[in-house]
Amino acid sequence: MSSILATPSALRSRLYFFLACLFATIPICYLRRLIPTRLGRHAYSALSGALHSYIYYGFRANLHFLALMLLGYASMVLFRRRCGIITFVLSFGYLTSCHVYYMRGDPWRNGRNDFTGSLMILTLKVISCAVNYSDGALGEQGLREAQKRHRLLKLPSLVEYLGFCLNCGTLFAGPVYEMKDYLDWTEEKGIWSSRDGWPSPLAAAAKALAQAVLYLVLYIYLSPYFPLTRFMRVRYQQWGLWKKLGFHYMASVVGRCLFYFQWVAAEAALIASGLGFSGWTDTGASPRKPRWDRARNVDVVRFELVNSAALAPRYWNVHVSTWLRHYVYERLARKGAKPGLLHLLATQTICALWHGVNPGYFITLVQMGLMFAGSRVIYRWQRAMPQTAKAAKFLGVMNFTYTVVVFNYVCVSYLLLDLDDILAVCSSVYYIGSILPVLLLLVGKVIKPGKAVSS
Repeated sequence: MSSILATPSALRSRLYFFLACLFATIPICYLRRLIPTRLGRHAYSALSGALHSYIYYGFRANLHFLALMLLGYASMVLFRRRCGIITFVLSFGYLTSCHVYYMRGDPWRNGRNDFTGSLMILTLKVISCAVNYSDGALGEQGLREAQKRHRLLKLPSLVEYLGFCLNCGTLFAGPVYEMKDYLDWTEEKGIWSSRDGWPSPLAAAAKALAQAVLYLVLYIYLSPYFPLTRFMRVRYQQWGLWKKLGFHYMASVVGRCLFYFQWVAAEAALIASGLGFSGWTDTGASPRKPRWDRARNVDVVRFELVNSAALAPRYWNVHVSTWLRHYVYERLARKGAKPGLLHLLATQTICALWHGVNPGYFITLVQMGLMFAGSRVIYRWQRAMPQTAKAAKFLGVMNFTYTVVVFNYVCVSYLLLDLDDILAVCSSVYYIGSILPVLLLLVGKVIKPGKAVSS
């Protein structure tokens, strides 16, 4: 708590206001369940989202949101077959211009909150809707499974589109979801069909909310013990390599707790609305139990214990990782071809541009792409031998160690962002997290694994 109390009163007030607005999305989302008509639900989603953003960001933010949404909708109306790429370019251009403006810090000095985080989420929604509408004009033959599942055969109405984009304030912390899922949820189709009965979300939402509060408490309590400012102190420079790497790990874990808090709180809101419902257990047990993992954006335990960096996107910022895979990574490769290292690095560059124009984002996320590729090299070696072999077990330990060291090295760069600070911290550990992935990729070109051995 001392880290919050030590901040200036104005900044502390903004923090409390942020928490209040984030938690407010839970009852706002829950109340949507009580609206009986489809049109009413769409209108409630749009109007409650617009009011929520107005209360926190102000009127100007809603104008920016509206401009971006209208860019995407106009492209769908006028240029169906090209609306995906047109919306992609225009949306990222608009987002980048806002990032550049807010880097100057003028809005903060003028007492306004930075809305670019919500604009980032809106950008992904607008693009995915346009791309799926463009896919709807194509035949199913040659489309990937994700394209078939998400494509839109007809243009959403304007009220459906606005409801999807602004939905009950979920722009505040996400997560990103598909227009097809939003429409099925609103119209009570598929797993949301009323004939199957709507399970109560209260217990699951309360559980997620309790987890979110736990991560917030951990962040507040631990952040004074592992402050990022310590990286710049003489005392840190006097430590040995392993102690520095240990501090990298703890500072990264503490920083991640803040992300966990926001994502799990947002998950609680979508669970409360019903959109977080993902079906019933199919184990044959009676009575059936509802599953609430559709809105899950992070699996904290699996992510913190992941034994391969290549698997990390399955558990960290899941919905953005999925979006990048479906709308960037897979589409960069030629039809029928498998994406490679260059496609991965290009995807990470797009991800960096989405986060902002700060050089720290590009350094961090391109390094993360190399980290994923290096981990895949170890994984392929591991698969080429029986899993009971000592060498395979050694490679498993090696991959886990590599993941812990390199990921937290990269994570510190993301938290610091300042270019000079990043270079100073990286050099203090001899650029170990930058060298190891490149070294593994080079060795992987020489020592190529054989065919995978079945377990």
